[in-house]
Amino acid sequence: MSQTELPGAHEPDADVKQPRKPTLLQIMGPGLITGASDDDPSGIAAYSQAGAQFGYQMGWTLLFSWPLMCAIQEISARVGRVTGRGIAGNLKQHYPLPVLYILVGLLVVANVINLGADLGAMAAGLKLVIGGPQLLYVALFGLVSGLLQIFARYSRYVSVLKWLTLSLFAYIAVALVVHVPWGTVAYRMVVPKIEFKAEYLTVVVAVLGTTISPYLFFWQAEEEVEDTKERDGAKPLERAPEQAKEEFHRIRIDTYVGMGLSSLVALFIMVTAAATLNANGITNIETSAQAAEALRPIAGQAAFVIFALGIVGTGLLAVPVLAGSAAFAVGETFGWHVGLARKAHRAKAFYGCLAAAIAIGVLMNMSPIDPIKALFWSAVINGVVAVPIMVLLMHLSSRKEAMGEFTLPPFLKIVGWIATGAMALAAVAMFATFGK
Repeated sequence: MSQTELPGAHEPDADVKQPRKPTLLQIMGPGLITGASDDDPSGIAAYSQAGAQFGYQMGWTLLFSWPLMCAIQEISARVGRVTGRGIAGNLKQHYPLPVLYILVGLLVVANVINLGADLGAMAAGLKLVIGGPQLLYVALFGLVSGLLQIFARYSRYVSVLKWLTLSLFAYIAVALVVHVPWGTVAYRMVVPKIEFKAEYLTVVVAVLGTTISPYLFFWQAEEEVEDTKERDGAKPLERAPEQAKEEFHRIRIDTYVGMGLSSLVALFIMVTAAATLNANGITNIETSAQAAEALRPIAGQAAFVIFALGIVGTGLLAVPVLAGSAAFAVGETFGWHVGLARKAHRAKAFYGCLAAAIAIGVLMNMSPIDPIKALFWSAVINGVVAVPIMVLLMHLSSRKEAMGEFTLPPFLKIVGWIATGAMALAAVAMFATFGK
């Protein structure tokens, strides 16, 4: 009897241990959503322009930026997970208020402009496919995004955002149906042909500014805070240091896979534009909708529809991240109750800020403001504000007063400062190319 019971006696132990090893889908969360939102309609326009203007020469920028964006996003996530506060909340606690007000103000301006441009691109993409009134689509997309963020249960809303990441595969599908010389793509990624010309450097800056943007830092840190509040037994690591090893492991996998997906999709968008637009002499693309329209006579109706609908899907993912990161930053700056898991009546100012950001983005599309010029200036602001935010983030995450025993390990600190230096050089190059 004892011999037959021995195997069964181990089964309950195995069942108890099993939940401690979550699947990849369970691990994926803030990093996946943040990475996917990086490929927003504005980013699609930037990657399409890079491929259309310079063919396969720009692939190296994505290979170069991937470890840098992984590092800075992991650092952002660590700050939120360790302290239980977002980046703005930590900056408020450890740095002068005027510095915080300036940086958050610039972040909000850039986010709202980017949000408005994304809503316009989503509406233009849908109009290309089914026709109809573009401004009505802008209003509907803004309304749906706002209502979901304000009234949907947080856990369900996060699930919606995770499913929306599947829209990124539309661009992988398009790249696989056009002829791409992958050997040339791989060669140019590791042996780049760099040109020290104003137009080339401008596109490099645009790609770096698109992949490493301040709103992504704020969003991922805040989502770690939200995730800690929602999960049973989870606490900020400064209060529960025994959770650190498992949580840092989860954050790293989540971030690296999420940023990897973002960079991979960006590469597919870039090479698709190179293989179709550049190869046929089309070298100037200003919007993602223009890129989709230009694909139709070259790659066919199916590729056009997939590309255009992908703009809608990625926009539905990016708009809440842009609006949410702005609302989180403002809310923590002024000490409001913040959090997408809160009921609307318990965080009125926070949700009011979020709704206002979306409303202004909608109204931008009904004003005389040129969305292309607005998007350019949002990129300029993002490129400028990213540098001081990254400097403060690196300084903050290395201070024991803020992070306790969980200050940055040497490797992450080195790569984080390299990313900060790269963005500083990009900002300098941006100003150096003005007027040329």
